Amino acid sequence: MGVEAGSLTIPDEAADLGVAVLVAAFNSAITDGLLAGAIELLDEANVTTRVVIEVPGAFELPVVAKAAAQAGHDAVVALGAVVLGETDHYEHVAHRASEGLMRVALDTGVPVAFGILTARTEQQALERSAPGPGNKGREAAAAALLAAVAIRSL
Repeated sequence: MGVEAGSLTIPDEAADLGVAVLVAAFNSAITDGLLAGAIELLDEANVTTRVVIEVPGAFELPVVAKAAAQAGHDAVVALGAVVLGETDHYEHVAHRASEGLMRVALDTGVPVAFGILTARTEQQALERSAPGPGNKGREAAAAALLAAVAIRSL
């Protein structure tokens, strides 16, 4: 049957995957919503082998994602929020975090879903982390599961 995730269907075999969900503590008003969306999707897909790990911020997600991949997880979901401020800090953190997560996926062969919101305003980020089908944490969890199932099928 599978689970509907937007226009995609997550197959039943995703339930057998081991998933690490990493969530940044910084901007917790936003990341808590992303985490809720990811957990909701994993519950719907009957993924019971999972761990949730809190990290300080988005910048720390890549190193913890690498450790999770090396620990044997089939997929990693990285959740965070970087909101534009008055300095260039936003650009540095967003760029390095996304680059780092991609590098982890390519270097380890373990899918790492990019669930870091990069928003111009806190309101934009809150809207994307709100409950419902548009929750970006939910979308990231779906992407991680679908990529891991695709890799298993090769």
